[in-house]
Amino acid sequence: MEPIFSKQQRTGPVLFSKYTRGDAIKKALEIGRENVLFEIKSSKLKGRGGAGFPTSTKWMLTAAAKADQKFLVCNADEGEPGTFKDRVLLTEYPELVFDGMVVGGYTVGAKEGIVYLRGEYEYMKKFLEDYLDQMRKDNLLGEKILGVTDFNYDIKIRMGAGAYVCGEETALIESLEGNRGEARNRPPYPVNTGYNGRPTSVNNVETLAAASHIVVKGGDWYAKVGTDKSSGSKLFSISGDCNKPGVYELPWGTKVSELLKLVDAKETKAVQVGGASGICIPASQFERTLAYEDIGTGGSIMIFSKNRDMLKILKNFMEFFVEESCGQCTPCRIGNVKLLEGVEMIEKGKFTFEYINKLKELGSTMQVASKCGLGQSSPNSFISILENFKDEILNKIEA
Repeated sequence: MEPIFSKQQRTGPVLFSKYTRGDAIKKALEIGRENVLFEIKSSKLKGRGGAGFPTSTKWMLTAAAKADQKFLVCNADEGEPGTFKDRVLLTEYPELVFDGMVVGGYTVGAKEGIVYLRGEYEYMKKFLEDYLDQMRKDNLLGEKILGVTDFNYDIKIRMGAGAYVCGEETALIESLEGNRGEARNRPPYPVNTGYNGRPTSVNNVETLAAASHIVVKGGDWYAKVGTDKSSGSKLFSISGDCNKPGVYELPWGTKVSELLKLVDAKETKAVQVGGASGICIPASQFERTLAYEDIGTGGSIMIFSKNRDMLKILKNFMEFFVEESCGQCTPCRIGNVKLLEGVEMIEKGKFTFEYINKLKELGSTMQVASKCGLGQSSPNSFISILENFKDEILNKIEA
């Protein structure tokens, strides 16, 4: 089946390397569940959605949970501004994603896999369903997969409703159950009490795609790429002021300066790492590395040249978070509004430094007191832009 878009010419060390559909499923059934877990663990694969939780731990906990039914959910709710890597994987490399879902389902003991697809990606739903139909015809899905009598597993696609907060796994599960997308209290965790109260492993699109390669080529092969604490490669969605935007696969440990050179970015003033919920770094920090031990990210890289107004960028980010907050917890519901008010006060020149410092303290409080990742990360841009571009903002006010 032809993909929706033509594949990119650039190759990569892992995800964009050679892979044949069905290979990971065949290998997993050949070596067994315990050996699949061993390979995933030895690869040191961490979740690619941004949180960086070890994939092997999540699969082991789900596999160990006792229940009559288990689920594996592919989180394809790619809602972080500036992120479009999962879209590329789903449309150009569906074999990696769906094979990874089958391998994951087999490993944790699930009978059903669910793709939670971003609402704005409805245009690709038919393509994906046609692909799943072909997998069923080839006995890679459905009853007695590849002749294994006790392995019955299928995948269905469910559409999201466009809520940013549903990128958080428990809010996603609430949405799947037909409820309002709001984060749950934890514990219990999804690996014990997830979709419909059953053990559920929720994995990012890129995580599952990486798992397919790992099962076929081995955990040690994967662990040799990247750094000791951040193994493997990462897909980066690169946009903004550069001549070669797009999706790039780079090993963890790549310097920001190397990335800027690769995408032909000139006169760069700032780089927003991790989307609107990430941090904004100035040119003095471009030698920092993209890795969990330095700057971890779900994959969004926004590049801003010297003619960009950093205060306008910050205002845009804060307006987004005010709009997307589900309103469930007070730190996020009220805190984002107050941070936006602070940006508007700076725009008008009606502020005191004491008040701005109080807002920074509020942001720090939100990071530890908010219920889910939205409120915990939304102050990142506010704090980092005000700290790293303070002179620009103050000079503009004085002028």
